[in-house]
Amino acid sequence: MAASETAVSTSSRRAIGEIVSGSLGRRKRAETRFQAIGLGALIVGIAFVAILFGSIMSKGLPAFWQATINLEVYFDPEIIDVPEKPVQQADQSPAEYLEQLRSWQRKLAFVNWNKIVQNSLATVVPAAADDARSAVGMVASGERVRLRDMVMDNPALIGQRREVALTAAANVDVWLKGNIDRSLPQSSQQLSRNQQQWSDELYDRGVITMDFAWFIFTNTDSRSSPATAGLAGAFVGSFMMMLIVMFLAVPVGVMAAVYLEEFAPTNRWTDLVEVNINNLAAVPSIVFGLLGASIFINYMGLPLSAPLVGGLVLSLMSLPTVIIAARASLRAVPPSIRQAALGVGASPMQAMFHHTLPVAVPGMLTGAIISIAQALGETAPLLLIGMNAFVASVPSTPLDQSSALPVQIYLWQGNELRNFFEARTSAAIIVLLGMMICLNALAIYLRHRFERRW
Repeated sequence: MAASETAVSTSSRRAIGEIVSGSLGRRKRAETRFQAIGLGALIVGIAFVAILFGSIMSKGLPAFWQATINLEVYFDPEIIDVPEKPVQQADQSPAEYLEQLRSWQRKLAFVNWNKIVQNSLATVVPAAADDARSAVGMVASGERVRLRDMVMDNPALIGQRREVALTAAANVDVWLKGNIDRSLPQSSQQLSRNQQQWSDELYDRGVITMDFAWFIFTNTDSRSSPATAGLAGAFVGSFMMMLIVMFLAVPVGVMAAVYLEEFAPTNRWTDLVEVNINNLAAVPSIVFGLLGASIFINYMGLPLSAPLVGGLVLSLMSLPTVIIAARASLRAVPPSIRQAALGVGASPMQAMFHHTLPVAVPGMLTGAIISIAQALGETAPLLLIGMNAFVASVPSTPLDQSSALPVQIYLWQGNELRNFFEARTSAAIIVLLGMMICLNALAIYLRHRFERRW
């Protein structure tokens, strides 16, 4: 009897052990599958990001190097036939001198700078002397303005020879970089046969070189000279808007979060406010553009396409995100810090600003800077307030007309000279991504710095 009971007990334990072992095996296999799926998802995500960045880098990095024609320019006095630059006399009023100076500048502007370019090119390609149109088309049109400005700044150049690096035309640049199919018939080519031959010849001789295009960062957008178009105006416009967002949305959002989280009573009104803040964070950005166009431009009469309006619109868009991030940071502070401060006699205001808020600052800074970086890349709301207008100047105040980096990318992508601006668009995206990476790096740095401090 005892032996049979022992056998039954042993078999029961064995069965239970098999059940437990099978359950543990299934659990381990499920965990392994889950880890494999998670790792696979991570690899796929990294692969897509790598493909995206690889595509942008492969197209954009070559655009930072521009075809440049290195010529000896002769500032021929027979062509630059202008009087000496006026000097203000002792008995001359400032208005009279200014009028005389402007008259001299107008005469300088009417000089045949195309002939200067043609003669300079003819020194390395003699055939250019007989084909003025092809010779002038080899050089970006903005370079003729640069030659004029050189003489305007230093009239002593007249009659001298100077080595000048002239930016090649956009069509020459795409021809030499291979961004155009050379097998197309001549009727479909953007360069004449002479220009094609001269470009290849001068590149082989080292007269045309690929130099780093610093003017991308110093020049403004240009329709008349696309080869020398730059991002200076858009960069300054975006920078002004980010300053407005930083000094408007961040303080207001943090103070609103402090009030709602620490001091606001719990009632229907605060519940309604919280629900609407969460809803506003999910509203499409284009809706904020419509709001800005109707209130700031139509009702308040602020100037169209101004960084001030763009900054206000982006501040409204960023405000819910800043509030949510700041409240989450305050909730993450251990309650013991508040209780300890109140326990030693601190008022609720002192406990908040002297103890709780310093601990929450790292998370608040991270959320605020990330929201600013997100606002930096917004395009839709800026289009609705007129920032897609062509502006060929750098804004000096937030009330001046301006563009922005994401809008400039949008405009360049739709340019008719696609062979050239496709790469230039990728270059602008690299600049924008660089700014966003810098902002994110700043958020990480500040977070670690304040975490060590507090």
